[in-house]
Amino acid sequence: MLHSQIESENKKIYNLEERTFYFAKSIRAFVKKIEVNIWNKEDVKQLVRSSGSVAANYIEANEKLGEKDFLMKIRICKKETKESILWLK
Repeated sequence: MLHSQIESENKKIYNLEERTFYFAKSIRAFVKKIEVNIWNKEDVKQLVRSSGSVAANYIEANEKLGEKDFLMKIRICKKETKESILWLK
């Protein structure tokens, strides 16, 4: 199998750019359904920001300037994912 075919098949199965987009979109749909009040307003804002940041940084990682840039953006994705989990808890 050619390298491009394998890469193409992996993108179909593990399309993280699309999956992170839908994660951010799902968070926004979830937030619209909950009651935002003085107690959770800032948490909701942070959740929306961090979930969007996961997707945005993954896109930037794919447009890397080099291997170090890619790794840094992926680390940011990981950090923002953990932050999103915190706000969901």
